Amino acid sequence: MVNFQMDELLRNQIFAIHALAAAGSVTLGNALTYPLDTAKVIIQVGSSSGKPLTTTKALDRVKYLSGYSGLYNGFGWLALGRSLGVGARFGTYEIVAAYFKDGRQYNYLSLSEAFRAGMVAGVAESVITTPFELVKLRAQVASASPPSNYSSMRKKRVVTPLIEKLLRGYTPDRKALNYSVDLLSTLRNKHTNMTGALQAYPWMMTGSGSPPSVTNVRRLPDIISLEGWSSLLRGLRPGLVRDSIYGGVFFTAWEFLHQAMVDWKAIGMNPVPRFSSQCLLPFCYKFYN
Repeated sequence: MVNFQMDELLRNQIFAIHALAAAGSVTLGNALTYPLDTAKVIIQVGSSSGKPLTTTKALDRVKYLSGYSGLYNGFGWLALGRSLGVGARFGTYEIVAAYFKDGRQYNYLSLSEAFRAGMVAGVAESVITTPFELVKLRAQVASASPPSNYSSMRKKRVVTPLIEKLLRGYTPDRKALNYSVDLLSTLRNKHTNMTGALQAYPWMMTGSGSPPSVTNVRRLPDIISLEGWSSLLRGLRPGLVRDSIYGGVFFTAWEFLHQAMVDWKAIGMNPVPRFSSQCLLPFCYKFYN
């Protein structure tokens, strides 16, 4: 009984060590490459046919508008999302792989099974990381965008707590709201609650008449308040396709190389191990000789 408890404790400690090591390696790798990721996003978003951005120009723009700290805007969201995503990828793969290997005498997967398990793992990773990528991308774009005048307008007006909570940083204009209601009230098919319907579009209360820029809606509470919870999964479908294919290819190559190394070690053994995969041994013998 004591040995069983010690084995369980040791197994839990090993799992915790692996989890901390994985989180640390993901954070360190992202920290070293994050300025380049920021430059990539700025080039993709800010370039046009007439004014293409280079990496140097993108980095200089971020440093000029947001300082050196702007190069790491959104880094926390990326590190957290990547850590959870990598954990979900490998955890889901191990669960699906255990399902495939259940009841077998040998402990390896075929390449087709590895591909299917990797696709499922990629789907799980995409669902978890998509909300974090959304907030991260908006923070990066905001770091290269000039500051808006909403903050200065906010200081000039006093707003009620209810509207302040609704708008999440946007200056309300009750006169503009009433004017919009008066204009729309002349329509034949009237809404039962015109004012309530307009309040679902808070930019109508600012007097601007146009939706706010994504650079002004970059905090998580602002995104949820103005765009709803469903906006956190925006772009999920192409992300599912991308990550499922990536996961399938990743784990297929993983299992292929793993089996190749196991069979390579089995070449010089006599007799050959009973549960060797056998699928790569002819190739290994030919290459070895």
